[in-house]
Amino acid sequence: MTLFTSSSPDRLRVDIWSDIACPWCYVGKRRFETALADFPHRDGVEVVWHSFELDPSASSQPGQSMKAILAGKYGGGEARAQGMLDSMTRTAAGEGLEYHFEKVQPANTSPAHQLIHLAAEHGLQDAMKERLLAAFFTEGEFLGDREVLVRLGAEVGLDAQEVRAALGDGRFVQAVRQDEAQAQALGISGVPFFVLGGRYGVSGAQSPEVLRGALEQVWAETHPAPLTLLGTDTPAQACEDGQCAVPERDAEVTRG
Repeated sequence: MTLFTSSSPDRLRVDIWSDIACPWCYVGKRRFETALADFPHRDGVEVVWHSFELDPSASSQPGQSMKAILAGKYGGGEARAQGMLDSMTRTAAGEGLEYHFEKVQPANTSPAHQLIHLAAEHGLQDAMKERLLAAFFTEGEFLGDREVLVRLGAEVGLDAQEVRAALGDGRFVQAVRQDEAQAQALGISGVPFFVLGGRYGVSGAQSPEVLRGALEQVWAETHPAPLTLLGTDTPAQACEDGQCAVPERDAEVTRG
C-alpha cells in the first residue's frame, strides 16, 4: 500500500501527519485551509491525511483531565497547566475554533485514525478528520468509545454497520502503523507536519502566509509555466529563423 508519493504532473499532493488529540493540529488544519483558499491552483491540490499518535500508550478508558496531564508532563502544578490551556484556547479562537479543555476527555486515538482511513475509501477523509477534531476539542466527546465513533462516522455519511465492523475487526490498524512508520522514516517527530509534492516539509502550525508561500514555491518548481514563444505570431510557420515546425498531418493519408 503506497502511503506517500510525489505529485502527478497536473496536481500537487500535500501529505499531512497529525493527531486527533493535538491542539496545534486543529489550528494547523484551519491555517492550511486559509492558505489554500487564496491559492490560485487550489483545485489542483490533493490533501492526504496521515496518522500520528502523540501517545500510543494512552488508555482507551476515561482518565485524567487535560490539566492534570499537562501538570504531570511539564511540572509547575495545575495553575501553570491552566495557563497553557488558556493560551491555547486564545490561539484557537483566533482561527475561529472553540476549544473547551474542561470538557476534553483524553483517549487512545488509534481507533479514530482507523476511522479516518475508512472514510478515505469513501472520499470522506477530510470531513471525518474535521468531525473528530471538533468532537474532541469542542464537544468533549470520548473517542475511546466505539459507539461514539460509529455515530460520528454516520454523521459524515459513512454506514454505521461498516464503521462498527471495521473498528471491530481492526482492518485499518496496519494502515495506521504504516503511516507512523513512514513518519519515522521521514524524521517526523512532531505534528502537524506537511509534506508538499513529496519533496518539501513544513513543520508545525505555521501561519497561513508561510503555508501559502510554501504552496506557491512548490507549485512553481513542480509545475513550470509553458514557454512563451517570441518573435512570431504563427510559430507553426516560422521556418526562417533556423527552426521548422512539424507540418500538420491531413486527417487521411493517401497511399500510393
